[in-house]
Amino acid sequence: MPHPAPLLDPRTLRVLWTILVVAGALALLYLLRTVLLVLIFAVLFAYLIFPLVKLAERGLPRSGRRPLAIGAVYLVLIAALSTLAALVGPALGRELAALGQKFPDISAQIQSGRVISSVFPRWGGAEVLDDLVGSYLPQAIEYAQRGLTGALRWLSGAWVVIMVPIFAFFFLNDAERIANTVTDAIDDRSGWRGLSRTIAHDLHSVFGEYVRALVLLSVLTLVVWAALFLLAGVPYALVLAAIGAAFEFLPVVGPAIAGIAVVSVAVFSGFSHPWLLALFVVIWRLVQDYVSSPFIMGRGVELHPALVIFGVLAGGELAGVAGMFLSVPVMAGVRVVWRRLQEARASDC
Repeated sequence: MPHPAPLLDPRTLRVLWTILVVAGALALLYLLRTVLLVLIFAVLFAYLIFPLVKLAERGLPRSGRRPLAIGAVYLVLIAALSTLAALVGPALGRELAALGQKFPDISAQIQSGRVISSVFPRWGGAEVLDDLVGSYLPQAIEYAQRGLTGALRWLSGAWVVIMVPIFAFFFLNDAERIANTVTDAIDDRSGWRGLSRTIAHDLHSVFGEYVRALVLLSVLTLVVWAALFLLAGVPYALVLAAIGAAFEFLPVVGPAIAGIAVVSVAVFSGFSHPWLLALFVVIWRLVQDYVSSPFIMGRGVELHPALVIFGVLAGGELAGVAGMFLSVPVMAGVRVVWRRLQEARASDC
């Protein structure tokens, strides 16, 4: 008597097993998303200070110099941040307190939808733009508040502040050994080991370049905005400069939010020349995008503007503010891998 045919053939079982494994891995990543974000930001922090660590190594003995160099860089950073906080902290705190008292009035005036008319009172098209902006402003404010609240809640955790530099220490200390162990485990019979090392080198260059460029652009915005705002008598100059510097880390969306916030606060705080401030914000954005950013970042992170906008919006939907921040380096990394694979395929033909 013939045996009944199995309900599922081996090929179907393998496909189902693969789907279950992938689904389980994705579910695990989702459950561990907070820890993974800490690890990601630790890697980015390690990329940021890696050149300083290499510089500090030159003046130390060969034996055990990497941990000593990392410790020296940490001490210098702590001293620099403490000095900066002592110099700027009191004035920034006073401005924050004053702005906090005035913020309910500013928020109510912004939600009234008459921001552009206040900046350009003689322009007839300002009211049309105000009506257009006003129809979407409540949703935008709610989205921004939700994202900012989530980011601040995550960053305010003491364990995050402690674990990021701790993980970064281990990444910096063992980075080369980890990379060599991973690449050596790849079979070299088909040339994949050499290709993997090339890809790893490219990713290292792109990520390091991107993180350091963001910090330099942020510092440049902070210095220029603070100096100009103080000279021009813009209300809450240090706070507004700090807002502009902080939002430099969010591609596309961040500078736009910072510009709107700066002009709105200046308008409703009684600044006499808001249109000049708005003009400066636009010009500064052009300078950053077409002069400073290409010069500092180089050609390693070349992405189409439409792709950047899509990535930022998609990252925001998937992971909030952290997703916006990580969208560009992730897309740049995918681009690097894709380009190297295409070159390898072309060379084999």
